[in-house]
Amino acid sequence: MRELLGLKICFLAASLGQGGAERQLFYSLQALRRSGALPRLLCLGHGEFWEERIKNLGVPVIFAGQAKSKLGRLFQIMVELRKDPPAIFHSQHFYTSAYVGVAGRLLRLPAIGSLRSNGIMDVQDSGPIGGWLSLHFPKLITANSHAAMRYALERGIAPGRLHFLPNIVDTEKFKPTACRSDSSVRLIIIGSLIQCKRFDRFLSVLARLRKEMKQRITGLIVGAGPLKAQLERQAQALGLLPSAVEFSGSVPDVAVLYQTADICVLTSDFEGTPNVLLEAMASGLAVVATKIGGVPDIVRQGENGFVVEPGNEEDLCAALASLINNSQLRSEMGQKGRDYVEANHSLKRLPGMLGDLYQLALS
Repeated sequence: MRELLGLKICFLAASLGQGGAERQLFYSLQALRRSGALPRLLCLGHGEFWEERIKNLGVPVIFAGQAKSKLGRLFQIMVELRKDPPAIFHSQHFYTSAYVGVAGRLLRLPAIGSLRSNGIMDVQDSGPIGGWLSLHFPKLITANSHAAMRYALERGIAPGRLHFLPNIVDTEKFKPTACRSDSSVRLIIIGSLIQCKRFDRFLSVLARLRKEMKQRITGLIVGAGPLKAQLERQAQALGLLPSAVEFSGSVPDVAVLYQTADICVLTSDFEGTPNVLLEAMASGLAVVATKIGGVPDIVRQGENGFVVEPGNEEDLCAALASLINNSQLRSEMGQKGRDYVEANHSLKRLPGMLGDLYQLALS
């Protein structure tokens, strides 16, 4: 493992909003600061959720998104790097991996790119040129799911350039609480209200379960996005509003919301390794999720939750029904999920993971 004390690392992020990649960035910067490293952050956005929190760690945050053009942004990024050359240039988002890779080559800096989703969505969102540069120009590419690593290998990336860097959870913040006294069973789903997250599927399944089962079942949707009005109309048409489902919007601290729920649901069509599932498992919740991306790597079928094919609402309903009807099973799966996260994704493992990554980058 590389000694982190005094090591200068510059990160580049596309944004600092309330996403999973941004939370992982905060954890990395926090771990580096506590280990005596000297990280700083360049960001293409400014004034967003994590910015002040990162500054409070003692990490400089520099806005590098003033230029309208990509070439203008690259020039500004290189100017900032030349002011105080880091030992390593590390991208937090796939989109910014192209900037990191190009600047790294021009300035002879070890550059680390990042795959945050399943690979397919990363490249599609970046466009053909940006996607190619982000995959091929950094010296190393980290991925938070084995599905993304398989995708990169299929695109011709050499195995030695890929490094698995799992998502991390603060298990002191996300932890179980006393059993809920409410007689209802509450399902929670968290994420941006966008098409690939398939919140419409969640609403459809919730309505069906309420119709077919004797238990009182409610849902909590946490997040904001362009589909909110459409989803509210769907909930109204299904008879779920106002009492059966709640739209909370974005909240600054989601940890407490997991403690108000019984089961965490993920209905996405595309993911990498979802933070939401790891946080829910750390909070002692059983989970039911679609079998996509890195989900099967963390949700062990029948042990700490259930996985179902994305288009199979029948199996999704059946898995949820088995947990709704059996509080003991929910409790056992929740404990196994907590044990798994503590063993494989806890915050205390992060300094060692980053040390190994940076040793590889500097070799």
